Parts: sequence; C-alpha cells; structure tokens
Amino acid sequence: MEKIQANNNKLPSNLPQLQNLIKRDAASYTEEFERQHSVYAATCVIFEQNPTIYNEQLHQMVMFLAQDKNLRKFLKEHIVTDIKNMNSKSKNMKLNKELQNFMCDMLTAKHAVAAKTSLTVMIELYNKRVWNDVRTVNIIASACFSKITKIMVAAMKFFIGKDHEAEVESDSDSENENVVMKSAMMTAKVNKKTKKNQRKLEKVKATARKNEKKNRIKANFDFSALHLIHDPQNMAEKMYKRLEKMNERFEVKMMTMNLISRLIGVHQLYLPNFYPLVQRFLFPHQREVTKVMVFAAQAAHAQVPPDDLEPVLHTLANNFVTDRCSSEAMAMGINSIRELCARNPYCMTDDLLQDLTQYKTHKDKGVMMAARSLISLFRGKNRELLAKKDRGAPTEIHAERKQEKFGENKALSYIPGAEILTFRAQADDDRIEVSDSDDDEWSDVQNSHDEAKGKIANEQDGDIEKVYTSKAALKEVMKLSAEERAARATDVVSSRFLTDADFARIAAAQAAKEIEKFSISNKRKSKKRKLEDEEKLESEEIVSLKSIEMIYKKRKHDKEARTGTVVAGREGREKFGYKKSHINPDASTSNKIKLKTKNFMMLKHKIAGKHKKSFREKQIKLKNALLKQKKNYK
Repeated sequence: MEKIQANNNKLPSNLPQLQNLIKRDAASYTEEFERQHSVYAATCVIFEQNPTIYNEQLHQMVMFLAQDKNLRKFLKEHIVTDIKNMNSKSKNMKLNKELQNFMCDMLTAKHAVAAKTSLTVMIELYNKRVWNDVRTVNIIASACFSKITKIMVAAMKFFIGKDHEAEVESDSDSENENVVMKSAMMTAKVNKKTKKNQRKLEKVKATARKNEKKNRIKANFDFSALHLIHDPQNMAEKMYKRLEKMNERFEVKMMTMNLISRLIGVHQLYLPNFYPLVQRFLFPHQREVTKVMVFAAQAAHAQVPPDDLEPVLHTLANNFVTDRCSSEAMAMGINSIRELCARNPYCMTDDLLQDLTQYKTHKDKGVMMAARSLISLFRGKNRELLAKKDRGAPTEIHAERKQEKFGENKALSYIPGAEILTFRAQADDDRIEVSDSDDDEWSDVQNSHDEAKGKIANEQDGDIEKVYTSKAALKEVMKLSAEERAARATDVVSSRFLTDADFARIAAAQAAKEIEKFSISNKRKSKKRKLEDEEKLESEEIVSLKSIEMIYKKRKHDKEARTGTVVAGREGREKFGYKKSHINPDASTSNKIKLKTKNFMMLKHKIAGKHKKSFREKQIKLKNALLKQKKNYK
C-alpha cells in the first residue's frame, strides 16, 4: 500500500498532481513541464506513424497540456475559422449536422471546460452567421438549464444580449422616409406661406420619422434568436420553476427574470405566476429596481388579462408615485406605468389614470414630462379614460380608429389611407424640384393657374377626368367620412396592385391625418346640403315656402367685416380693465395709484432699494450697527 502511494506522488507519472502544482507556482516546475512536453512530442511522432490505433498516453498528455489558457484559446479560434472556411462558398449541411450533434453531446458532458468551449464555439458561429439556423439556437437554449452556472449564464447572455442582425440597417427605410418628406414639402409649397402651415409641416415630418423608426425597429427585431425557439412556453415555465428554487447570485436571478420576461413578450405567452414574483421586487429601496420595472413592462402584451396586470400597476403607483418618494422615483414610476400600458392599455382604470395625470403641473420637470407623456399615450390608445380637458382635439386618424376591447382583434380588409389613390394625382416630381437639404427656406414653384387651384381637366376618350395635386387630393380625403374612406380603400386594394409610389402616397396621407383636426361639422353640413338638394330634385311639383326663403350667403372673411362684428359685440358691455375702488370719480387718487402713471426713471431709485438683501449683506449691516452702538456707549 505504501509502495502504491509513493508511486502516485511521483510527478512524472502523476500528471493531475503536476498540473495542480503548475497552476499554483509555474516558475518552480518549469523543468518538469518541459520534460512532459518532450514526451508529448515523441508520442506525437509515434502516433503519426500509425494514426488508426488509439494511444492512451497521447490522450493523457493532450488533456494535461489543454489546461493552458492560450492553447485553449488557439484551438477554439482554429475550430471556428475551420468551420467558417468550410461554409464560405456553400453550406455543407451534412457536415454541419454531424458537428452540431457533436457539440450537443459535448454540452451534456461532465467536463465543464469542454462544455463551456463547445457553447462558446456555437455562439461565435451564430454571430458570424455560419450556424444561424433553428437547430443551433435550440441547442444553445438547452444550455440555459445546465447545472454549471457559467454555462447557464453564457447561454442566457446569448439570448439577452444585443443581436448582431439588428446592427445592419438597410437604405430602403431612409428612401421611403425621403418620399414621404418630399410629398409633405410639396404640399406645403403649394399652400399659403403661413406660420400655421409651417407648424403643420413640421408635425408631418416628425410623424413620418416616428413611423419609419417604429417600422425599422420592428423589422430588425424580427430576426432575433428568441423567435427561433421551438417551444417557448415550455422553456419559460421550466425557467420560472428553476427561478423559484434558485440559490445563485442576485445578478443571475435578474438575468433569468429578464429572459423569462422577453420570452413572454416576444411570443405573447401566458405565465400568470410571473407577475406576483416581479411584484415582490417593486420597491424604491430595492437593488436594481429599474431593471425590475423593465422586466414588468417586457412581460406585458395585449393578450394578458387585465386582472393579472392591475396589481402590478397599482403596486407601481402606490410605491413610487407618491409625495413621500423622491422626484426621481416618481418619474421612474410614471414612466414604467406608461411603458406597461403601451403594451396593454386595458389594465388601466379611469380613476388611476386621472390621478396620475394630475402630476402634469408638478414642480419637478421629470415628473411633469412623465405625466404628459402618459397623457399623450392614452390620447392614441383610449381617449375616453382621460379627463375631458386632457383629451385634446381629435384628429382624423382618431375618427377612423375605434376603441377595441380586451381580446378583440378586428382584421381590416383594406389598407388605411388607400382611399387617397382614388384621386388621380399629377406627376409632381416632374414639375416641382424638392431640395434634400434641411433648410426651411421656401423655393419657387413653377405651376400653372389650374395647378394652383388644385385640379386639372384632361380629355381622354371623350370623358373628362379630374387630376388633383397632392394638396387637393388630401383635402378631398378629409371631406370623406370614415365609412366612405373604408369603402374607397377596399375598392382600391381589391382592384389593383400597389406600387412603391402608391405606398408613399398612403404614408403621406396617414401622416396628414394624424395632424389634421377632425371636424364633423363640415361633413354634416355637406351631407345635409346634399340631402336637401336631393329632396328638392324629387319634389319639383310642389313649391314650398322653405325653398323660397332659403338663401345661401357667402361668409364674410375679409378683415373689415370681422372687425365690425367684434366692435358690435362690445356695445352695451362694461369696459374691461382696472376698476377704481373709490365711489366718487371726481375725488383725488392715492399716491400708490399715481405711481403707476409716472415714468420709470423717476421710480428707478425706489424700486432698486426694495430688492431682498442677501444673508451676507444682512450680516455686514448688523455688524456695523453693533459697532456703532458700542462706540456710542463709550
């Protein structure tokens, strides 16, 4: 027994012990390492002579030398480069499948270093777009349930981290944005050059940029690795059960919560037990509470019942949006409520919303802006929950959209805004040159008298077809009711193929609807007049007194007529302004009233002496008074 123990302590034959000693003190065991390296070189020469026979000594020597970090790094880079070169011209599906099976076996191996290396290789190949398929993603997803913490964290970081696909941005989005901008600029140049139209143009530009940004973010996010998971519901449930029993560090728990919330939000899963778990961490003193707020917002989507999200919403309001909290905590609480309601507005109640909107006049700017952003969100989501004074003026886009209830999903049979295509437009690009520069100067527009009016009549096959400019076409669209727009858009979509230019016109029309205020009075008047004309044509046999007395007058839009109306309304009305306090108008006024009529230069010296003195000035004045008083006593 003593003989066997003495042989185990010999360094040349006990490689694990030598490996441990080299890790602790590498300089003292340089000779032993060089000796083993020479043995490794000799064993390699023997193996090259007959590579088909398994050599156990070579296997032990390789495992001994593989503990070197530089060697492991070199081998990993070599594997990645080799697989990348094999798939450079065309993907070798058979070889890739064999290698993926090998990597999957290595992930379940007992050797932690080998499993971690295989996971790193697969992640790197996915990021280099060599193995960016469904199989690779699901193999990496299986590593999220590893018992080794390093492997689990690396797999979760892969799904949580920034996706490399999102870094590539196409130029088509900027081209579509330029088309919408050109259409808006052209409409503004034909219009009157007023400040109101200029402000409207700026709003159209901002709306177009916002819509294009939303579309670009959505298009980039659609390529995320989270979308390639086979069974996201099962994965989220397993990770939640593991999170409840997890004894890892707080950072690992937060990472697990982040991944679960992303799975719920991306795939619209239903995991009701997750929301009470997040609710336990929503306190101002909680460590990294802002991340927990993000997780709560990520896990919300339109398919979650409002009963599950209402407790989270009330917890945020009660723990953060109170006067006993700091202004930073209040602003964060309102912002997190806004992000949650942006994904599921059905969980908000009118009482809570109206309480939160009262902070729009808060003295802190952050709280004030957060409350105003919440108001602007619900102006588009559900205006009825807001107080009447906070709803704002309704726009044309609000008149088209109808408020949906929870679980309701209305599929449209048309493209909103396609009704603009029923009004034939001119080739404005041939007549108007739009500058791509950012200057706001107006340029001259070369158009005819008919173009300025907005309509041109062209004779084609004996029929007269009206051709509209963009300005006139938008005016005609605004005159239509929501039902008429839907009918026209349905006819257009079902009868023709749409081009890029058509989609650009639709985007411009939708942007104009978001700015144009909704006015039902014009629609009612035009509809009423149309019905009266129809009744007049149908009842020509009987002449009524109403048809005689009905006189259509043109409204007076000139300045003199408006001024006369204003002056006439002031007659018999008390004069606005300061009312004298004394009863007798002939009596003299007080000195205080007389000061108001004097020149400012006469009162400058008096006003200057009334400024509030600083604390230092008061100290000096008190010191001088005390010194003077002491001097007089002497």
